Amino acid sequence: MVFELFFRPSLNKSLIMKRLKPTLLSFAFALFFISCGSYPTKNNTIIKEEPVVISNEALEYEVIIIDQGFTSYLNTTARSKEYYSDSYLKNKNRQYVAVWNSRVRNPQKYNSSIYENVVDYQHNLNYGLDVNYKLYWYFKFAEQKYKMTLSY
Repeated sequence: MVFELFFRPSLNKSLIMKRLKPTLLSFAFALFFISCGSYPTKNNTIIKEEPVVISNEALEYEVIIIDQGFTSYLNTTARSKEYYSDSYLKNKNRQYVAVWNSRVRNPQKYNSSIYENVVDYQHNLNYGLDVNYKLYWYFKFAEQKYKMTLSY
């Protein structure tokens, strides 16, 4: 599982692209191998999933979620974007990110193959409904898949 949120508002765009280029190239290389992965369904057919990518050049961030089953979960289980308000999703994400990041920083207690990366989610920024929606549902997916609870 790979999950990253890039956000650097204080850097100019060309500097960001110079810094992100090697990271994005390594992700592209990793995606090549990971995207070849698949998972069986109940009737033993193989379904390949693409990673979920959320980006916005204006805010200079990118989210890449590579976790088998998330795309399917998002398409079949998640409620529509309009079901929750953006402020509700933002508040829930703030809670989930706090718990997630505390677990990332404590690898002796929590599985570091699940909690690999700190999520740089800044609650004072307006990421928009699409980002908050997908991030919220990723946390819900992770709770179900890894049998954990991220809420207080």
